[in-house]
Amino acid sequence: MLGVGSGLDLSGMLDKLESTEKAALTPITQQQQSWTAKISGYGQLKSSLEQFQTANAKLTDSALFQATTATSSSSAISATTTEDAQAGQYSVSVSQLAQAQTLTSGIASDTKSQQGDSTVDSRTLTVKLANGSHKDIKLTAAQTSLSGLQDAINGADAGVTASVVKVADGSYRLSLTASETGTANAISSVSVAGDDKLENVIGYSSDGGGLTESVAAQNAKLTVNDIEVESGSNTVSDALAGVTLDLNAVTSGNQTVTVATDTDGAEQAVSDWVDSYNALVDTSTALTKFTSDDADTTDSTQSSSDDGSTGPLIGDATVRSVQRQLQSALNGNSGSDKLQSLAQVGITTDPQTGKLKLDKDALHTAIADSAQDVSDLFAGDGKTTGTATGMASQLTSALSENGSLGNAESSANSRLSSLQERYSEQSQRISNTMERYKKQFTQLDSVISQLNSTSSFLTQQFSSSTQSSGQS
Repeated sequence: MLGVGSGLDLSGMLDKLESTEKAALTPITQQQQSWTAKISGYGQLKSSLEQFQTANAKLTDSALFQATTATSSSSAISATTTEDAQAGQYSVSVSQLAQAQTLTSGIASDTKSQQGDSTVDSRTLTVKLANGSHKDIKLTAAQTSLSGLQDAINGADAGVTASVVKVADGSYRLSLTASETGTANAISSVSVAGDDKLENVIGYSSDGGGLTESVAAQNAKLTVNDIEVESGSNTVSDALAGVTLDLNAVTSGNQTVTVATDTDGAEQAVSDWVDSYNALVDTSTALTKFTSDDADTTDSTQSSSDDGSTGPLIGDATVRSVQRQLQSALNGNSGSDKLQSLAQVGITTDPQTGKLKLDKDALHTAIADSAQDVSDLFAGDGKTTGTATGMASQLTSALSENGSLGNAESSANSRLSSLQERYSEQSQRISNTMERYKKQFTQLDSVISQLNSTSSFLTQQFSSSTQSSGQS
């Protein structure tokens, strides 16, 4: 152990020298901590900006403010709308519902017996629809039973659905139903090539056949504002622009379908936008705040999330730049001739905090009175006008890889990497220096130990010589 030979506290001296040498690392460590905190701060700011960007994107969609909702005075009719619907009341009556055609075969005693000619190796079943489509289905002898036909037809996507119906014990029929309602989707013919016996069982045409029509295809018939409308489906989407009518039953007369402006979605989106912007302001404030050493951190006005410490991005030019860009966008180019500022729809800025305040009643009134103007205020033309559109451009710029925030993050990471290299180099230098000190101290310990041994030897020799002289 170092110092044993010399009796000196060389280990203690070496520790003090090492502490002195390592003191040179402290400034580097402090700078590392500072830049690490900055990088974390940039990350927090970026996350907050991205959340606001998501909320802002909703307001760039003009359709948000054109949303409508539809109600019906009768359960016989239900309605849904798109942004193209015009608010108003419409009279609708239904005299006939659309239905799909059904063909039914004669009775068979079971579902497994072959209905075709067993001497024929193959045959082709062809199903044609009134709309001109057709499907050829190859059949084996085993597939000519009722259950075989059912499976083959259903697996062919022929525009019909086959099913075996048990009429009574020992009595079964094959039923073919058009997959869609309306006369255009009716089955015009069913034929079998290569098997006359099967043709007689399931053939169908206008001249007759083994299949008979048990349910006739028909279109829906209705009136809209007393104008006659006919549809192959009970879902009518082209009678009124932006309105889809679902016909559930025949009505006894005119029923009222009311289309009204739906403000709920737009109001919620604007409210979320304000909340998200304010959260961004809180984040920026926390990251750039200044707290003096003697500040009273028990101030009752201090946020519970505020730990009283100075923000890692205090005085940061990037944060100031982003703040200026967003504040400028708030007062950006409105696309509305009538509404020129957010204050006109109930959104104002608190001069003390920079946060937005929302008057929900004022917003509701503005959207209800003129949804188009509110849409123009926020979304504009989607390119150069509109508060949210302008804000979207600023956010995209700030968050891009080469934007102000991206460049700041890149620069901070470069500085941190450089500091890490300096720290490693300095640590290695200290390690080399301490290794040299240790070797020198070890040599010193050995030399002093040898000197002590020589001193002891000489002292002993002088003592012996003196004693011998005295005796003589």
